[in-house]
Amino acid sequence: MSKVPTSEKFLDLSDYGRTPGRKIAKFLQNTFFTPVKVTFLFFLVGIIAAYCILEKSYITAAILIVIKSILDASDGELARLRNTPSYIGRFVDSIADIILNFILFMAIAVSTNISIGLSILTFLCFQLQGTLYNYYYVIYRRNVSGDQTSRVFEIEVPKALGNESQKMVTFLYKLYRLLYGVFDFVIYKFDYSASKSKSFSKLFMTATSVFGLGFQLLIMAVFMATGYIEIIIPFFIAITAFIPILIIVRKVLTQSSIIQE
Repeated sequence: MSKVPTSEKFLDLSDYGRTPGRKIAKFLQNTFFTPVKVTFLFFLVGIIAAYCILEKSYITAAILIVIKSILDASDGELARLRNTPSYIGRFVDSIADIILNFILFMAIAVSTNISIGLSILTFLCFQLQGTLYNYYYVIYRRNVSGDQTSRVFEIEVPKALGNESQKMVTFLYKLYRLLYGVFDFVIYKFDYSASKSKSFSKLFMTATSVFGLGFQLLIMAVFMATGYIEIIIPFFIAITAFIPILIIVRKVLTQSSIIQE
């Protein structure tokens, strides 16, 4: 199953792990593995990747980061195969991602002797980029009647689904808000009107997907594997400048669409 109807699919540069992730999910469909267990597995792989960075085993770290991205696609695919949507799974996945991203950037800072302060700034830029893509993608899915587990505005505790514990959903929601709230706030402030938009073009979504976590990690892995790990920090700071450009393009395209209608 896909997050969007087949007719509404676009080239998602950050979603290269979806096909192998779907195969892994099918393999695990009738096993004891749950989507959350797969999430914990990709978290473990990410931790090992960070350790390899500290040991300056950059090619191994790069391979593990790509594997992490594939497993990151597998947990959601497994939930869809079993038809078991879950707020717990959705929040655990996002929490694991942001913690891992921070750890990876700290490992890069230590390994390359770049200041911790600069690495933290890069992490913030990295998360802001990913938040912009997620914001547009959730809106896109809503508009094309796609997957609705993620909400455009996470401003209230969701009601637990199926056999989920409401207490656990509430706890994870609050932790999610603590970790992501500032990034969501900034993006919403920059482009609140996007939430009212009825359509984004597929080409625009493809362009925005360069800020998707999967593609971000792929870029990181390529720099590591090719011996340019020192470029990672300045690169992710520099491309943050494209955030306002994408927002302006989105507004221009939306306004143009309204005029044509």
